[in-house]
Amino acid sequence: MRTQHLQTLSVAGQRIRYDVRPGDRRKTPLLLCCGIGAAFEVLQPAVDALDPDQEVIRFDVPGVGGSPVGPLPYTFPMLAWMVDRMLRQLGYDQVDVLGLSWGGALAQQLAVQHRRRVRRLVLVSTATGMLMVPGRPATLIKMITPRRFRDPEYAAGVAGLLYGGSARKHATDIRRMFKTQAHAGSRRGYLFQLLAGATWTSLPFLGLIQQPTLVLSGDDDPIIPVANARILAGLIRRAELHLYHGGHVELVTEAPTLVPVISEYLSR
Repeated sequence: MRTQHLQTLSVAGQRIRYDVRPGDRRKTPLLLCCGIGAAFEVLQPAVDALDPDQEVIRFDVPGVGGSPVGPLPYTFPMLAWMVDRMLRQLGYDQVDVLGLSWGGALAQQLAVQHRRRVRRLVLVSTATGMLMVPGRPATLIKMITPRRFRDPEYAAGVAGLLYGGSARKHATDIRRMFKTQAHAGSRRGYLFQLLAGATWTSLPFLGLIQQPTLVLSGDDDPIIPVANARILAGLIRRAELHLYHGGHVELVTEAPTLVPVISEYLSR
């Protein structure tokens, strides 16, 4: 049984909580970037579904989970710089990067800003930032508050409205997902994440992303309509599009179904 390496490091004075699941270092390690407000434990089902030999790196952005909030709001370029320095400190020359939802924006920024650090890119349930095809208004209103990350019972109650797909029938999975978080994060940290997304778009630089990219999207996603995945796949030069029947968080709730698609792509 593998042991986990769970601790913090400092990047330019900012403490970052991270986790490394050791694997075969002859394979490219996989960096996971979480959705808005979510600590890295939320992605545990996806980690469990990966090959045990796959090395996996997870982290909490400032103000989320176990990473304390910084004094000022940050931008995606600033966060990408932090992640690049974190990987350097951990001794990784190159990684594959998977970004879910808000984390997909960070993954896009990292791929174009630090292109030598990223070998392949996987974008799940994500879009191009402030210039995107918007989700349903009722859903976006619910997204303004971080309550679902701090109150698992509330999260289960709004799961179907927010996430669609399997969350409509398996609210208990959503409750369990958020209960796994060791730390709920701060309201100010959540606000900083909202601000980062509201002032960023990848549309001007999608054509500059050189890495092979897999874009995954569900056909029942109230937050990120599938049209956004088509835009990403159409503008990223070496992109493949994979559409699945499901919602926004199938990577977590239906990991055994989606993770093999991702693993096959990364193994090419």
